[in-house]
Amino acid sequence: MRFMMLMIPKGYEAAAPDAVPSAEAVSAMMKYNQELKAAGVLIALDGLLPPSVGARVSFAGGKPLVTDGPFIEAKEVIGGYWMIDVKSRDEAIAWARRCPASSNETIEIRQVFEMSDFPADVQAAAAGFDGLKDKSGR
Repeated sequence: MRFMMLMIPKGYEAAAPDAVPSAEAVSAMMKYNQELKAAGVLIALDGLLPPSVGARVSFAGGKPLVTDGPFIEAKEVIGGYWMIDVKSRDEAIAWARRCPASSNETIEIRQVFEMSDFPADVQAAAAGFDGLKDKSGR
C-alpha cells in the first residue's frame, strides 16, 4: 500500500521566498529519511519552496485563473512530502510518529489510489496510461 505523508508546517503559508530550515533540523530529517530508505519503504521525498514563490490555478466558471503566491488566506500549506510503500495504514502512522518534526508541524497521511481500487468502468477509462497502473503492473 502506498501512502503519501504530507508535512504541514504552521506559518509556512506566509514564509519568505528564501526561508530554509536550520542545519540541525535538516540533519535530523536526513537521519529519519535514511531510516525510511534502509527499511525499504521510501519511494520518493521532496521539500517544497514556500508558497510565496508558488502559483495556484483555479477553474471557477470553467476557465483557468492563475494566482501567484503567497496564499495568506490558506490555513495550511504543504512544506514537503514522502511517498512510502508499507503493509498498512498503521505502519504508515508508525513511520510518521518517528519523524523528528517540530512542535509547529503536522504530518497528514493519505493512502494512494491503486488502479485496482476503482470500478471496471473507471479502469477502462484510464486504460493505456501507464502512470496509473498498480505497482504490480496491473
